[in-house]
Amino acid sequence: MTQLLKGNMLIAQSGGPSMVINRSLVGAIQEAKKHKEIEGIYGSLHGIKGVLDEKMIDLRKETAANLEAVAATPSSALGTVRKKPTEEDSLKIFGIMLKYNIRYFFYIGGNDSAETTHIINEKARKINYDFRCFHIPKTIDNDLLENDHTPGFGSAAKFVACAVMGGDLDNRALPGVKIDVIMGRHAGFLTAAAALARVNPNDGPHLIYLPERPFVVKQFIEDVKRVYEKLGRCVVAVSEGISDAEGSAIATKFITETDSHGNVQLSGTGALGDLLANEIKTQTQITRVRADTFGYLQRSFPGLISETDAREARIVGELAVRWAVSKDSDGSVAIRRKPGKKYSVFFERVPLKAVAKSTRHMPEDFINKAGNDVTPAFLEYARPIVGPLPKVASFKGVLTPRMG
Repeated sequence: MTQLLKGNMLIAQSGGPSMVINRSLVGAIQEAKKHKEIEGIYGSLHGIKGVLDEKMIDLRKETAANLEAVAATPSSALGTVRKKPTEEDSLKIFGIMLKYNIRYFFYIGGNDSAETTHIINEKARKINYDFRCFHIPKTIDNDLLENDHTPGFGSAAKFVACAVMGGDLDNRALPGVKIDVIMGRHAGFLTAAAALARVNPNDGPHLIYLPERPFVVKQFIEDVKRVYEKLGRCVVAVSEGISDAEGSAIATKFITETDSHGNVQLSGTGALGDLLANEIKTQTQITRVRADTFGYLQRSFPGLISETDAREARIVGELAVRWAVSKDSDGSVAIRRKPGKKYSVFFERVPLKAVAKSTRHMPEDFINKAGNDVTPAFLEYARPIVGPLPKVASFKGVLTPRMG
């Protein structure tokens, strides 16, 4: 057991918001109150930017009722940021940490946030600052290394599945081609979750395209034509990060904005959907073609939270504090899945460098050979994380009309 360390705690949120990130935040706060080693509990507004600007709030003043209300609210209650600390930033951060006697630091976010946590932790070691530093996992993209899945994914995936289900019902009523562009820069987990929308035979999405496989426009057109000729309609789920054979994201032909971690900002534009819709309109005889870009809707949508996601998000916040106080000085909390047909998980501490920056991808056995759909293995993986979806039905005797 590590030596007890007394001092104040600072917690912050980073990267994109999610439906359950506040559950991790409140889980950490409530756990911290149980440990006498942690005296003050501060929240930094907008991640490390709030630390640098000394914009922090006293979280011990919040009532238990308000904390629980915040926990159940989507988005990042403390505000968030996309900022990678420079050497100068790091030195300033520790001057502020010392000023406020911060000895426990928790950063909630994805792989870029883990990289920031790792940078701060390494700086603490170099300057011999007595400090406990933990990363609390969060990313709707589900691309954090060392994890079976990450908090935020289950709820965002539930939104995607419900939204695609609704779009498919709409498309069934008024047939044509419908393209849904879904978040996912390098990993296709969230787009793949669209497959959960299928309930009845011929339900969409009929085609799914992920960043893990090269996207070939010509093959895409042929796939759409084949489905349309069979069903008289076609629903497509496509990741915003689909790339060509050289690995260049299709969307980068239209977008050049990047953040401090070097990531191209793929979300927030309908350019990719418009491009794909135009390809179908100009290269086929299909006249009714529509595209929707889900964009930021997937991150903080209220009312569709996965129970599994909410529970596990709370646990990782609690464990980070518990381990920092009594077991380990630094690291990241990882969610592992136990073998077997029944869904069950356990949690482990992993080194910060193991989850920093790099991303994981959809396993090969989750993607079909043609690269335009998922496999039953993915559905088995995703269902317990996402949870039950709304029930839908149709008349058994109604045929979908074939459109010209």
